[in-house]
Amino acid sequence: MRSRIFLKLTLAALALIVVATIIIDFAVRRAWEESLRREIQLSLTQKVLLFANQLQDANNPNLPRLVPEIGKAANARATVIDRSGKVLADTDANPDQMENHATRPEFQAALKGEVGNNIRRSHTLGIEFLYVAAPVNNGAVRLAYPLSAVQSTTAQVRRNLVEASLVALLFSLLLAALAAQSIARRLQRITGFAERVASGDLGARIADSSSDEITQVATALNKTAQRLQENFSQLENSRKHLETLLNSMQEAVVAVSGDQKIRWLNGSMARLLPHGSHIGKTLRHVIRDPELLKALDESMHKGTVVNTRVATLVPGQVFQATTAALPDGGAVAVLHDLTEIERVEKTRRDFIANVSHELRTPLTSIQGYAETLLDSSSSVNGSSREFLEIIRKNAARMSRLTEDLLALARVESGERKLDLRPIAVNSLLEDALHNFRELAKAQSVELALENTVPLHVLADTDAIHQVFSNLIDNAIKYGGAGNRVVLGAIAQGDSVEFYVRDFGPGIAAEHHRRIFERFYRVDKARSRESGGTGLGLAIVKHIVLNHGGSVRVESALHHGATFFFSLPSAFSEVSK
Repeated sequence: MRSRIFLKLTLAALALIVVATIIIDFAVRRAWEESLRREIQLSLTQKVLLFANQLQDANNPNLPRLVPEIGKAANARATVIDRSGKVLADTDANPDQMENHATRPEFQAALKGEVGNNIRRSHTLGIEFLYVAAPVNNGAVRLAYPLSAVQSTTAQVRRNLVEASLVALLFSLLLAALAAQSIARRLQRITGFAERVASGDLGARIADSSSDEITQVATALNKTAQRLQENFSQLENSRKHLETLLNSMQEAVVAVSGDQKIRWLNGSMARLLPHGSHIGKTLRHVIRDPELLKALDESMHKGTVVNTRVATLVPGQVFQATTAALPDGGAVAVLHDLTEIERVEKTRRDFIANVSHELRTPLTSIQGYAETLLDSSSSVNGSSREFLEIIRKNAARMSRLTEDLLALARVESGERKLDLRPIAVNSLLEDALHNFRELAKAQSVELALENTVPLHVLADTDAIHQVFSNLIDNAIKYGGAGNRVVLGAIAQGDSVEFYVRDFGPGIAAEHHRRIFERFYRVDKARSRESGGTGLGLAIVKHIVLNHGGSVRVESALHHGATFFFSLPSAFSEVSK
């Protein structure tokens, strides 16, 4: 790291020095060179004027003596030229061998009475001169200064500039090495800090006492690490609390990752599985119950909450499993042990069935003997006949109650097997309408068909007949005040929802949740008068649930009641 930082700093310093040198060379050197030339030109101008003042006339007889003296005094090349451009005298060349100077710019300016100047390469000597000429009688005088001296001085300045740049570069290299070493040490501390945090050491901190940008970065990283440590500590505490809570639950809980591996399970779940560590193992190698595996898979892929019955996870035990999707693509399952509940429920159903079965014979005998005595009208009269009628009615009511209890027990236990076949919705509704129209007519109630759909449902005809029997019988008994009961069906996705609607006094909202419970009555006195057992809607509920459907009620006081039950669709059929 240090070498890389050193190289970058060195290259930056080198680039800065090179750019500065180039700028100085092209800007400062040129300015200095121009200033030097102006100073030389000004000096030559003053000297050429003195030259002209001393000579006065180009044809001065003392030219051979004066010209060398003036040239030496001016430290420049001195020349005298007549009006025709002929060189009369020159300190550095033979005048006779020199070409005519009539076309020289500085000479032409001097002939006009001005001080002329020009920079060019000398044809005689082959070097560059600065020429300055002044007018005299019959011609002009001229001084020339070789610019090679300026170029030599400029070259020396350039060498000095390069040498200074090299010295600056050496100092830059030293400073870059020191800076690189310092920055590298500080960055290595930051890198070490990052590696410690990455390895899980959230207590790591960076010690840096400077006040530059790296210190600001270190301070920000320290704050970040502190916040991470606080958040991680809170998450760890929450995780421990949740784990303790889940381990204290009687329900078994298992979490599965998106790749079908067991991520976590609580103590109750661990006790249900074979001994050993199961974390990280493939789900299907540990849990073999197909219903639980299917529910977990459905929750993971569809993101839905699934409830299912698990009967093969542990021999002799039954669970109610609820599975739900996790945010990371996995799923969690909660298993509630129903073994004892189902055992008690089975005992209850068996007891009710046995008691009901045992009561049928004596009740039939009581009812038969009561009817026989009532038929013997000659021997029974007065209060005796009234008592016998009461006995007969109550025996008949008890007989109906035992029959309903037996029917409900068979439906709840699954003893009554359903013969599911595709049946047209129209057929079920028409059969119900035909079978119960006379009963409704006898009660002065109109029974009508309202809606239907051209679909088929999977249903047991006899069982659905019993459902319609209980619902229509209740509608006639309790909703007959509206003198009308209607039947219908509506398509609802993959199912068909049937309904029986009356226009009677309706049912208050507080009864809706419990109305399908056994022996629950909205109006107990009226129910007894009508001969109801309180089991009809419970039988309806369990028959529909065994079909894979659902039941519900919609009602409000004084606005009638509508009972709905749904059945799964078999296939659609377009009516012709």
